[in-house]
This record gives sequence, C-alpha cells and structure tokens, in this order.
Amino acid sequence: MDTAQTKFDETYPPNAALKKFQENPRVRNIRLIVSGDCCPVCTAHEGTYQKDEAPLLPIEGCSHPKGCRCFYEPMLTEIYP
Repeated sequence: MDTAQTKFDETYPPNAALKKFQENPRVRNIRLIVSGDCCPVCTAHEGTYQKDEAPLLPIEGCSHPKGCRCFYEPMLTEIYP
C-alpha cells in the first residue's frame, strides 16, 4: 500500500509539521487524518503510523478536486512532563 511520495517537500506546511513531530521525543505515533469527503486514495492512507513511516503529504494519487486536505495529528507519550 506504499503509494506515498518519497521526496520530502519542506515548503508544504503539513510536511514541516511532520518533521517537527518526528523530532519531538514526546510524539509516539502520528495519525493521518482525512476529510469527510476525501478521495479513495486518501481514505486508504487514513490511520496511525510509526513516526518514521507516516506518508508524506499531499498523498500521491489524490483525486479530490480541491486537492489533498489530509493532515497529521501527533500522538503523545505524555501530555505533561
């Protein structure tokens, strides 16, 4: 199912957030959130990933007329230090 992009684009805001999440030791996993009316390709990628396995955004093959609207949500190991 690995159809995600392999090139990291730091100019795309969600990917900048992903990089920060990956560098943060309090982030355990990363959840990929999709919009309610997303395309089938994005729906297939919805879920929780290990930090280094989250697909890059925009999802390659997204066919929604407005483009990929997925975003990342960090899953923390702890809420407060």
